[in-house]
Amino acid sequence: MAIRNQPRLSKPCDRRLRRLKFVLYRPILIADLSYTVPTDITTESVQEMDTYVARQPIFDTRRRISGYELLFRDQTARYNPDIEGDVATSTVLSNSYFSIGMDSLVGSKKSFINFTQSLLLQKFPLLLPKESTVIEILENVQPTPDLIESCRDMAQQGYSFALDDFTYAPELQPLIDLAKIIKFDFRLTSLEKIEEYLHKIQSREDLILLAEKIETHDEFQRASEMGFNLFQGYFFCKPELVTGKEIPGSQLALLQIMAEVNRPEFDIRKIEILIAPDVSLAYKLLRYINSAFFAKAQPISSIQQALVYMGEQEIRRFVSLVAMSNLAKGKPGELIRSACIRGKFCELLGTELSPAAKPSELFTLGMFSLIDAILDQPMLKVMQALPLADDIKMALTERKGRLIGYLLLAETYERGRWEQMTKVARVMKIPENKLPEFYLQACKWSNTFTDSN
Repeated sequence: MAIRNQPRLSKPCDRRLRRLKFVLYRPILIADLSYTVPTDITTESVQEMDTYVARQPIFDTRRRISGYELLFRDQTARYNPDIEGDVATSTVLSNSYFSIGMDSLVGSKKSFINFTQSLLLQKFPLLLPKESTVIEILENVQPTPDLIESCRDMAQQGYSFALDDFTYAPELQPLIDLAKIIKFDFRLTSLEKIEEYLHKIQSREDLILLAEKIETHDEFQRASEMGFNLFQGYFFCKPELVTGKEIPGSQLALLQIMAEVNRPEFDIRKIEILIAPDVSLAYKLLRYINSAFFAKAQPISSIQQALVYMGEQEIRRFVSLVAMSNLAKGKPGELIRSACIRGKFCELLGTELSPAAKPSELFTLGMFSLIDAILDQPMLKVMQALPLADDIKMALTERKGRLIGYLLLAETYERGRWEQMTKVARVMKIPENKLPEFYLQACKWSNTFTDSN
């Protein structure tokens, strides 16, 4: 696999990562980690594996992004089910840094990464940047004297630790003392047990409590009241439904603009009429078309000129994204980012792989897949107000039809549900090894838009 897009890092960190590259890519890779190489797998085959990595957002109490947990797929299991998990973890981490670049996935935020007992004993995390890495100690790690000493040494060098899926046991006290973050799984542990564990560990004021698998707004509120500081899960993707709440006229106007630009029969004159009264959208359109990106000799001063110059595909993308971001004001920034990623991911599926669906309708499908959470309205009610294609409405409201597979691929990939993703890809006859590339492209594209907007 080619080494490209290396992140810019400090010199000490750069030296550590060059060492990581050397250790993981030379022929004695597995021997370095004291493992036996299975006879039917080679270092070359490990190198050629695609890097399946997704990210799960972690929010603070104001629903701003604090970091991402990286969800890796043990791709080595597809080559040989007997290969050690530590080799898989080290290989995929190397590929993530050197083939992808963590900036594309987490930007300036912290990455939370799980490490096995063996990799902690080897102090493998020292090869990663301490400023942006949180070392997650899995619940099945045994607090042996050697492991505690290894973690203590890394902590003294400035690394941060999180205890994953925490349940209290007295023998964990040395690791509790080292940890900055303790994660509680709200699906695995009852609220009563969590309260009990909190009572035992809350003698430290600097301890950060992270509530994991928070899937509803009510759960977010409950965890906040219990004193949690960070929240991990997909609650932000769901609408906060209020009985009797209507879609405001200003939002309906933006929805109509989005629906119009995504119609198969594209009408520039009609789009111009819809955009002209929206001062914010018109201003952003003219600012964008006169930016250095287009490098024109003469400035463009009218909406009609801008639409003609941009062309159908660019108009669809730009207007949809700006309108969506205006609709999402007051919502977590990760919500619009996720909609952007889904839209681009689905579009790439249509562009590269599937003549059965148009890229433009797949972009619309992905972008509108979170519109219920953006508007805090039931999806059916939103779709009834929009003149979108029936196939798109069916996929979003009934979760079926010829387009639903594309949306399922986007959803299962982003959540790291690898087995479900594989099943959907096989049914749709989509080459699975293209999906990591599409996800990365979608993340980069989303970052470009949301950062500038």
